[in-house]
Amino acid sequence: MVRDGYIYGLSLLAVAAALKWLTGEWVWGIAPAMLAVFFLWFFRDPQRTVPAGKGLIVSPGDGLVTQTTSISTPEGSRQRISIFLSVFDVHVNRAPIGGVLSRVRYQRGRFLNAMNPVSAERNEQNTVTVRGQGADAGYEVTFKQIAGLLARRIVFRCNEGQSVERGERVGLIKFGSRVDVVIPSSAVLRVKVGERVKGGSTVLAAVPCGEDL
Repeated sequence: MVRDGYIYGLSLLAVAAALKWLTGEWVWGIAPAMLAVFFLWFFRDPQRTVPAGKGLIVSPGDGLVTQTTSISTPEGSRQRISIFLSVFDVHVNRAPIGGVLSRVRYQRGRFLNAMNPVSAERNEQNTVTVRGQGADAGYEVTFKQIAGLLARRIVFRCNEGQSVERGERVGLIKFGSRVDVVIPSSAVLRVKVGERVKGGSTVLAAVPCGEDL
C-alpha cells in the first residue's frame, strides 16, 4: 500500500474512535470509519509481474485506453496512447521502459475532466521522458501524468538523470486522472481503444528489435 493510504486511513480511524469516545455512540464513527476503509483500498499497491524482452513498452498506469493516435512532435512523428484512470483504478504509476530519466517537467494548469482531449495540454501535468537502456536501448518513451477533475495532486518520486527499471514504481496521481504515453512511430501497438490495462504488466506496444527510433 502507498504510504498516503496509512496516513488518511489511520487518521480517519482515530477520528471515528474519538467521536465514539466523546458521544458514547458508535453510530457517529460510521462515516469516518467508512472513509478510512475507502482510503486504505484506494491507495492499494498490488504486486505486478513485469514482462521481460527487448523493445516492450508497458503501461505506466491502470485504466481504460481511450485513444491511440499519430501525432507530430519537434522530434518527428510519434504515436500517443491515452489511458483514463477512474477513482476505482490503482493510481500508482510505473516506468514504461527501463532507462534514464532524461527530462522531467512539471506544468501548472487547469483541472478539466481527464476524458476531455484538451486536458492533455491544459491540465496540471508532469511530463517524463525515459531514454531507453539495456533491453530498451535505442529509443525514448515519454509519459504524462495528467491531473483530472478530482485529481489535485501529482506525485513523482524520481529525479532527472536517475535510472529506472521497466515497471518500477515512480509516483501516483490522486483521485482520478489520465496518463498519456508517447512512443516511437514504428512501434507495434498491442492494445486498442476500450481495452483495460494494468500498470507495469500490460504491454502497450513493442519496438522492432534492432531499430534506432
